[in-house]
Amino acid sequence: MQGKGDKMTIKEKVKSALPITGTHVNLLDPTVSDIFGVLGYDYIFVDMEHSAIDCEHVFQHILAAKANDMAVFVRVPADDTTITKRVLEMGIDGIIFPMIKDSKHAEEMIAQTLYPPYGKRGCGPKRAVKYGVASEPDYYKNGHLELCRFVMIELESAALDAENIAKNPFIDGCVMGFHDLSGSIGKLGDIFCEENLALATKAINAFKKEGKTVSISTYATDTETLTTYHNLGMNMISMGADYVHIVNGAKQALETLNKIRRQLL
Repeated sequence: MQGKGDKMTIKEKVKSALPITGTHVNLLDPTVSDIFGVLGYDYIFVDMEHSAIDCEHVFQHILAAKANDMAVFVRVPADDTTITKRVLEMGIDGIIFPMIKDSKHAEEMIAQTLYPPYGKRGCGPKRAVKYGVASEPDYYKNGHLELCRFVMIELESAALDAENIAKNPFIDGCVMGFHDLSGSIGKLGDIFCEENLALATKAINAFKKEGKTVSISTYATDTETLTTYHNLGMNMISMGADYVHIVNGAKQALETLNKIRRQLL
C-alpha cells in the first residue's frame, strides 16, 4: 500500500495499476470513514447500491475521509443518472458503476461523468470546484478528467465483452464482482467454480492487456481468499466492510472473555 507521504494522486496510482487498498462503507455514521482514514487505507468504497446510504450520508463520509487525506470511491445505484450527477458534484475521487451489461452500456454510463465534447454530464459542480473558489471553466476543461472511473464486471455478458469495455479510453479499470458473476451463470455463491473463474480471468486479462487497474470487491478478510484474489492479478483490493470489521472484532473479544471465564471456573 502506498504511504500518505508519497506525492502520487489516487488517479495516478490507478492509472499506473499500483497496489492500492480500500474497504467498504455500508453504515451511515461517518465515524467509520474517519477511523479508516486514520488507519491509513488508500480509499473507502462507499456503497449506495446495497445499503441505506443516501447522498447526505455520502457527503458526510467524504468530509470524514478528506480530513485524513483518504480517497472516496462511490458505487452508485445501477442506471441512476440523477444520483450519479449528485455525487459527482460532491467532488468524489472515483465512481463505480454496477451491473454493466456490455461495452455500449458502459459507454452510456461513463458519458454521464464527462462534460461535452467527451460526454453529456450536466453543468453544476459545487464542492467539486470548492464552491466556486476553484476555477469552474478549468474544471469543465480538465478537472473532471481526474475522476477515477470504474465499471463492475459482474454479469456474464460484460465478461464476454470485456475486451471492448476495456478499450474505452475513459474507463480506468474494472471491479470484479464474483458473486453476481456466478449468479449470472446459474451458480450463485460458487464463486471459484471453473466456469466463473474462466469468465473472470477473461475480463481480468482484457483489462490488464490495456494496462488498466483490476479490482475486486470482497467482504472477505481471510488470508486464503485475499491471496487468491491477489494471485489472480488484482492490484486494487476492496476488502471487508465497516460492519464486518465490527462483527469480527466484537466476536473475537466476546470469545476471548468467555474462554478466560471458562478457564477460571
